[in-house]
Amino acid sequence: MTRTPLTTSFDGYEVWFLTGSQGLYGEETLRQVAEQSQAVAAELGAAVPVKIVWKPVLTDSAAIRRAVLEANSDDSVIGLVAWMHTFSPAKMWIAGLDALQKPLLHLHTQANVELPWGEIDFDFMNLNQAAHGDREFGYIQTRLGVARKTVAGHVSDPAVQADVATWQRAAAGFAASKTLKLARFGDNMRYVAVTEGDKTEAEHVFGVQVNTWGVNELVEAVEAATEAEIDALVAEYDELYDVVPELQAGGERRQSLRDGAAIEIGLRSFLEAGGFSAFTTSFEDLGALKQLPGLAVQRLMAEGYGFGAEGDWKTAILVRVANVMGAGLPGGASLMEDYTYDLTPGSEVILGAHMLEVSPSLTSAKPSLEIHPLGIGGKDDPVRLVFTADPGPALVVALSDVRDRFRLTANVVENVEPSAPLPKLPVGRAVWKPAPDFRTSAAAWLTAGAAHHTVMTTAVGVEVFRDYAEMARTELLVIDEDTTVRGFRDEVRWNQAYYRLAQGL
Repeated sequence: MTRTPLTTSFDGYEVWFLTGSQGLYGEETLRQVAEQSQAVAAELGAAVPVKIVWKPVLTDSAAIRRAVLEANSDDSVIGLVAWMHTFSPAKMWIAGLDALQKPLLHLHTQANVELPWGEIDFDFMNLNQAAHGDREFGYIQTRLGVARKTVAGHVSDPAVQADVATWQRAAAGFAASKTLKLARFGDNMRYVAVTEGDKTEAEHVFGVQVNTWGVNELVEAVEAATEAEIDALVAEYDELYDVVPELQAGGERRQSLRDGAAIEIGLRSFLEAGGFSAFTTSFEDLGALKQLPGLAVQRLMAEGYGFGAEGDWKTAILVRVANVMGAGLPGGASLMEDYTYDLTPGSEVILGAHMLEVSPSLTSAKPSLEIHPLGIGGKDDPVRLVFTADPGPALVVALSDVRDRFRLTANVVENVEPSAPLPKLPVGRAVWKPAPDFRTSAAAWLTAGAAHHTVMTTAVGVEVFRDYAEMARTELLVIDEDTTVRGFRDEVRWNQAYYRLAQGL
């Protein structure tokens, strides 16, 4: 079976490195500025995941504006790093910053780590005055209301490199959402509030195109799967997973596995043909599909696709974005849902799962491929992968439409082993301890009005989502070890006022 893998890497992406100065210093000084800024860009580029491309030193308004417009029009450019090596009068940057449409990182650094105290003369001071120039640049960014991330320190510092790498990952996620096409198969689950939302505003804020296709258009693609394609995919299942006897060759339920394979083949071909990198399904709208897609959805998420259950396109966006941001890192991203709690005092944990659709990228173990009744949707028993997410740090993030804006809510969590085996729970699942504790986390989550569908990522942390929210100018509420219910409630109220005021500015 021929596949066109979904791009979930940083190949083809680049970040431009812009250096500010001015013509008054003369050719010799500007030559040194160029040499030193190239060295800084090269050192940084060797330590971060996205290619750094150095651009000639900028010394006037026209050149700055042209550089920004070129970056805006180049789809491979996911962001700009700007550094004022010398003093660069900030009025030169107004037109360029005003035209900027790509994420910006202000790098406050300098060429040298230590000062050569005994050799410092005023030529050295003129050349090495980023402490002067970057403050001028910071002022104009703030005056113009430019969204950016500021990182201070020498590029040889691992903390600086890590901050830039985090921002790059967020910029890659933002670029992915800006070009994201999402296919909804059917509508959202009836009467459910949180899966609703403003698709037009989502395209304006995040760039994603959200549209709906009839389920039976997907059915046509499923029915077009050939026996040879199904044979090949089922053989892949046999190799990759612990297949229960009834689904093995000669087993009494083998046909159900073949039906699941046909769904994967059809779904994949539909998404590839339409250029979609995220999708939704709903158990209330399955048309002529034989099963609720479970195995197919799990495997597609593990390959980088975004997915939302019950028509939840907002969560599908998050899963795709998190998959891109975590490219090359251990772990993965998946649809997740808070299901039930163990409220043993002092040992409270959350058991999360979904009916079928949890990505096996959350585990390093070999999943079991099983078939069980679903009890909802009125279709044949669906096949699915069963496993428990690996222990370790994780993050759950929800995207909600709160009428006048979108809100991201993130909770820092720790995945843990279940207290006892789960032999009768035949789904992918995760068990986690939320920060700072269960009572605070749950109260804060409910105060935020955050959704019950989330993306769980075990690849990236909350700082990536902070940067992403800044790029999208979207509210982010974080629940972590420093959260208190009173402080969180106040933050929600302050944000309510701020974002309403900001929209009117």
